[in-house]
Amino acid sequence: MRDLRPLALTMGEPAGIGGEIALKAWLERETHHIPPFYLIDDPDHLDALKRRLGWPVSLKPIERPEEAPEIFKSALPVLVHPLPRQPVPGSPQQENAGSVIAAIDLAVDHVRSGAAEAIVTNPIHKKVLVDAGFRHVGHTDYLAELAGDNARSIMMLACPDLRVVPVCVHMSLRESIEALTAEKIIKTTQATARALKSDFGIEQPHIALTGLNPHAGEEGAMGHEEIEIIRPSIERMKREGLSVRGPEPADTLFHERARTGYDAAVCMYHDQALIPIKTLDFHGTVNITLGLPFVRTSPDHGTAFEIAGTGVANAESLVAALKTASVMARRRRGDRLH
Repeated sequence: MRDLRPLALTMGEPAGIGGEIALKAWLERETHHIPPFYLIDDPDHLDALKRRLGWPVSLKPIERPEEAPEIFKSALPVLVHPLPRQPVPGSPQQENAGSVIAAIDLAVDHVRSGAAEAIVTNPIHKKVLVDAGFRHVGHTDYLAELAGDNARSIMMLACPDLRVVPVCVHMSLRESIEALTAEKIIKTTQATARALKSDFGIEQPHIALTGLNPHAGEEGAMGHEEIEIIRPSIERMKREGLSVRGPEPADTLFHERARTGYDAAVCMYHDQALIPIKTLDFHGTVNITLGLPFVRTSPDHGTAFEIAGTGVANAESLVAALKTASVMARRRRGDRLH
């Protein structure tokens, strides 16, 4: 194994639960065998938060990611990233939006330079960022822009028992139906197949694709998208050598026995993918961005303003995101995993 590089964890929305789940993850580092990470954040914010919660977290400001692995054993490494205003839990402040975005930029710089192993992002609050001039839907497309080279980012949600990828993501249901094309289905499925090989070590991935309509359209009785768009896409991918099947009725694709028949499910729209996986494993699901030249994961939940600063936030998804990012990065660079 090569020299250990730490994971870069961004602050996310400082008025949300990102800070406290990061503190909690560090406290649980030995119990859950969490790989070393450093948090890009304001040490004053974290010090106030740990005092508020009464948690025995040692904080150690750092200037370079390379300092993190050794420090991580006894203190949480914090790469100093000042906030214009000290956060108030549950009350996002637009003045801090620039620092939130800059923390993402810095993490990308670190991973692209080789100083960080991978990126894990805490949840952001999109409205605050948009009001401050942020013109992206969220992390996924912003990271694609930072990656350059015409990177096309795709969102996967993964837990131990299921992986799902939506073709259409953050848009209304009506817009998703109108935006659904053969090209989008094929590119999404191809990217999913590549990721299953490179990031998950599955040599011959099997992918199931859902239909769009109830009962996958029932041969045109409940819609024609399956006949006109989805099925021709699947047939084309089969001819190109991908192991794909469908369109499958979404209401019968996610029970326990059905899940044994594929490595990932490509779904046509956001809720079709996210409802089953969040129902199956709400706290343990990880958000993974496919199609980037670096590894990026995130806990699969939001800022949870209603419980921010109370200490009750569950860190399980962040812990899973940290461990998943480490495994994916090691697999990409060719380390043998046991």
